[in-house]
Amino acid sequence: MTLVIFDPEAQAEFLAAVQYYEDCQHGLGRRFRLVVEFAIQKIVEALFRYRVLKAPFRRHLLSKFPYSIIYSIEPDHIRIIALAHNKRKPGYWLNRAPDMDDNSLK
Repeated sequence: MTLVIFDPEAQAEFLAAVQYYEDCQHGLGRRFRLVVEFAIQKIVEALFRYRVLKAPFRRHLLSKFPYSIIYSIEPDHIRIIALAHNKRKPGYWLNRAPDMDDNSLK
């Protein structure tokens, strides 16, 4: 099994979204969490299936929720960079790549 590591900021985004949906409707936060878990499983099953958004990052669009999982394929794990809302601040997560300078992200 491939190891999946959440960037701390991505983990915080995930937990905030789960709480938001749960506050909107009882059980909706759980459904969101299950959709994210299923999406991560699909990513692990086919790492290269999803579109390169900005190298080395790939994007998996979630079904039923307006979010994307932004991830990179590392030598020994999958790194989830962001759980990004599709309509808010596009590309805000680009500065989360510690080994890349600003010029390589443009």
